[in-house]
Amino acid sequence: MRINERRSLWRRAKPYLLVFDAPLAMVIFLLLGTSLVTMYSAGADFPGRIEGQLRNMMIAFVVMWLAAQVPPQTLMRLAVPIYTVGVTLLIAVFLFGVIKKGARRWLHIGFDIQPSEIMKIAMPLMLAWYFHQKAGLVRWHSFIIATVLLAVPVGLIQLQPDLGTSLLVLASGFYVIFLAGLSWKALLGLFLAGAASLPVAWSLMHDYQRQRVLTLIDPNADPLGKGFHIIQSVIAIGSGGVGGKGWMKGTQAHLEFIPERTTDFIFSVFAEEFGLMGFLGLLLLYLLLIGRGLMIAANAPTLFSRLLAGAITMIFFTYAFVNIGMVSGILPVVGVPLPFMSYGGTAFVTLGLGAGILMSIQRHRKLVQT
Repeated sequence: MRINERRSLWRRAKPYLLVFDAPLAMVIFLLLGTSLVTMYSAGADFPGRIEGQLRNMMIAFVVMWLAAQVPPQTLMRLAVPIYTVGVTLLIAVFLFGVIKKGARRWLHIGFDIQPSEIMKIAMPLMLAWYFHQKAGLVRWHSFIIATVLLAVPVGLIQLQPDLGTSLLVLASGFYVIFLAGLSWKALLGLFLAGAASLPVAWSLMHDYQRQRVLTLIDPNADPLGKGFHIIQSVIAIGSGGVGGKGWMKGTQAHLEFIPERTTDFIFSVFAEEFGLMGFLGLLLLYLLLIGRGLMIAANAPTLFSRLLAGAITMIFFTYAFVNIGMVSGILPVVGVPLPFMSYGGTAFVTLGLGAGILMSIQRHRKLVQT
C-alpha cells in the first residue's frame, strides 16, 4: 500500500518537479560550475564572495523553476500589466529616485530596487504580445508603434543615466521587432539613419559616456586613469596564452591589476588562468545555449512564444558578446555582466527568469503535442 501511495504521490508531483528542458539546463549548470571555479580564484580577496555567488545561483534556480511552471498564455496576459508597472516605476525613479554614485537608478520602497532591470524581460514580453495581436495584420505603422513602445523605457533609463541597461533593453525590444518581420531594407535605412545621427548622439551623451568611447579608441592616452581597466584586462587575456597560467595562478588577478574582477571583468580572470583552450570551451557553451534557445523558438507553437523565445535567446547572446567585447578592448565598457558567470544578484535573477521562460515555452509545447 505504501509503495502505491508513493507512486501516486510521484505521479502527482512529477509535472511540477521535472519542468526543466534537459539540454538547456545542462548547459546552464555547466556555466554555473565554471562560474564557481573562476569565482573561487577571482574572489579570493573578497570575503563571502563565493558564498554570495552560491546564494545568487540558488535564487536564480528558484526563479527559473517558478518561471518554467507558468504557461505562455499566462505570460501573454501579464505582458501589458508588467510593462505598465515597469514604465510607471521608471517615471517614479526619474521624479524621486535614489541617487548613488551620481546616477538616479534606484527607488526606495523600504528597500532599494532598480526598476530598469524589470524592462529587460518586460520589453520583449510587451512587444511579443503586441505583434501577436497583430498576427497577419502587421503593417509599416505597426513597427512605428512598436518603436514608440520601445523608445519610452529606453529613454527613461538613459536619463538616469544607465547606458549599459538602456542598450540591453533596446536590444531586447529590437530583436522582437526584427523577428516580427522587419525588412532588410528598413533595417538598412535604420542603420544609415543611425550613422547620420552620430554627431547629434555624441553631443547628447554624458561626459562619462564620451570618455568611454575615447578610451576605447586610445586607452593609452590615460594608461593610469581611464584606460587602466582596459589595458590591464587585455594584458591578462593575452598573457593566458594557449593553455593558461593555471587555476589560482593568474598574476594580473591576484596582484589586483584587474578591476571588478568578480563582476564585469571576470572573463579576464578566466582567460588568464585557462587560456585560449578555456575560452573556446566557454564559447562552445554559449553557442550551445544560444543554439538550444533558437531551437525552442523555432518549434514554439504561437507567434507570441516564438518572438519571446527568440528575443530572450538573443539577449543571452548580447550579454556574452558585449561583455567579452568590452573586456577585450573592442567595445566600450558599459557594465554588462557575463551571463551565468559574473557576480551579481539582479543579473542572475533576470537571466534565471529568461531561462525559465524558455523552458516554459518548450515544456508547454510538449504538453500540447501530447
